Amino acid sequence: MVNTGMQLISFTCAVTGWIMAIAVTTLPQWKVSAFIASNILTSEVKWEGIWMNCVYQTTGHMQCKTYDSMLALPPDIQAARALMCVAIFMGWLSCTVSCCGMKCTTCAGDDRRAKAGIALSGGVLFIVTGLCVLVPVSWIANTVIQDFYNPAVPTMHKRELGQAIYLGWASAVLLMISGAVLSFTCPHTEESVGYRRGGYMGRSFANTPAMAPEPPKPIVNNYSLPMKEYV
Repeated sequence: MVNTGMQLISFTCAVTGWIMAIAVTTLPQWKVSAFIASNILTSEVKWEGIWMNCVYQTTGHMQCKTYDSMLALPPDIQAARALMCVAIFMGWLSCTVSCCGMKCTTCAGDDRRAKAGIALSGGVLFIVTGLCVLVPVSWIANTVIQDFYNPAVPTMHKRELGQAIYLGWASAVLLMISGAVLSFTCPHTEESVGYRRGGYMGRSFANTPAMAPEPPKPIVNNYSLPMKEYV
């Protein structure tokens, strides 16, 4: 029961991290405007994502435009696109595999070793999914920090870390921790002794014939006392 509960909790957290990764992919707040000049203009804020850039005005209006050419994008944006798409696919595959290997499902029947192997594969896939999210998010964060402290970059082109970067880090950590917990909830080899494919190999008492009860033993009087007659 404890392993089953841990599997459910880790699977729920992993699915939550996968949904967060999907949100990170679609959000444009990977890079935001940095207001560091003396005469800053706060009437509009620029957002740059991996698919589009947006301009948000204080009046509430927002305009977004997708990138015209993929080949004209910097290498970090191109790599982020590819890795985030791979992460979304790997997350879907991890959810499918983990569902088949969980103890609360009927997949693979009563074969505990097969279910343990499937659950272990699902946990490893979740860890790989977290790495696919962590690499592009950290890469773009490193690029933003380097450009921010680079004196050769004009002030108007400096950017800061957006909300999508922090959400991506949280998603990656959640996916990797959940995948590790899901992998360690598999039964060990010594715990699987006595089990085989198709059921339990232990002793069965269902068809054991009942043993006949032993006859009562005669009571032996060890005391030699004289018998008296009573009238």
